[in-house]
Amino acid sequence: MESTSPPKGCGSTISSIYYNLCDLTTVWGVVVEAVAAAGVVTSFVLFITLMASLPLTTDKKRKGMVALQAGILVFTLGLFGLTFAFIVGQYSTSCAARRFLFGVLFSGCLACLVMHGLWLVLLQRRGRGPRSWMLCLGALGLWLVEVIINTEWLIIRSPTKDVVVSDQSCNIKNQDFVMALIYVMVLLLAVVVVPVPSMMHKHKQWRRDGAFILVTGLFTMAIWIAWIVMYIYGNKLAMKPTWDDPTLAVAVVSNAWVFLFFYTIPEICLLTQENPDQEQPHDGDVYPARSLVYDNILKEPEPPHQNVYMENKAFSMDESVPTKPVSPYGSYNGHLRSGVYQPTELALIAKGLTKMDKDAMIPRATVPSLHRGSSSSMPHLAESLPS
Repeated sequence: MESTSPPKGCGSTISSIYYNLCDLTTVWGVVVEAVAAAGVVTSFVLFITLMASLPLTTDKKRKGMVALQAGILVFTLGLFGLTFAFIVGQYSTSCAARRFLFGVLFSGCLACLVMHGLWLVLLQRRGRGPRSWMLCLGALGLWLVEVIINTEWLIIRSPTKDVVVSDQSCNIKNQDFVMALIYVMVLLLAVVVVPVPSMMHKHKQWRRDGAFILVTGLFTMAIWIAWIVMYIYGNKLAMKPTWDDPTLAVAVVSNAWVFLFFYTIPEICLLTQENPDQEQPHDGDVYPARSLVYDNILKEPEPPHQNVYMENKAFSMDESVPTKPVSPYGSYNGHLRSGVYQPTELALIAKGLTKMDKDAMIPRATVPSLHRGSSSSMPHLAESLPS
């Protein structure tokens, strides 16, 4: 029955089943609603960021995990939306959504985590993991099992036409609700066990991925143990049956944030990092500088230096040949021309000619002096003159 006056914060036109969304005296409903709304916005932003980071991903192995991470974000977004079904009052539609979507959304997230952990194990043992489409098919198969189980359970537990009670779909015992989630608990156990072997991987980046999955599974298991104990035993011992809906709402929204904080956000941050296996291709080079010089010599051959000196030699042969030939290589000391001072061709020629002038001078013809009374001068002069 609807109350005569709406609670504080709710309008007079609002139905009583939505009072938990606006009642300021019911603190848990307003707080959980705000946290769930923030989770919806965060999940949407992370999904856009994941799609935008895909072209920037250089590691092909990490790029294959994007499909599983996108699936987790979609199912996490559904968990935040499912939280509102536990905040509003119980009626046929909300109870049907609780019964069906609770296990279906959790199984989707856990199935993606299981396949990621299995990929890490196969990567450690075989050196490479399965292809991304195989992982997606495996996660889809694990998820469809829970869909079939919940569909059959929903059909069997649906009210018959003979029952006149309007809220028969919500008349479900807490033990039955928990027993319908046994398959989800099996997936949760697999999430904790599967990534353990990958913690001994030789590469640090894959050990971190395994650690993300393991921590997410441990926190999820702790949340599930807490809400199951509270949902089945704690509320009855405290004589607070109205705490059932807040218990499930808090469990759903907190577990959804665990999926974001401990798995999705770290994986997106590591998505654009380079593969460390390709960062050090020349670690085993003993003489890297020598190899670079050798490669440059092979790739860019320089013309031989002898051509310059051969031209100098040819040029000197055209001039007047001295009595003592001088080699154009006299000033060459055997060092490479890569020094600071490199003389030009004219400088070498000038230096060679200067040295040549000092060593051997061309003798000039001289005329003997004629003195009176010298009888020996005429015969010598006559001999020197041509006939």
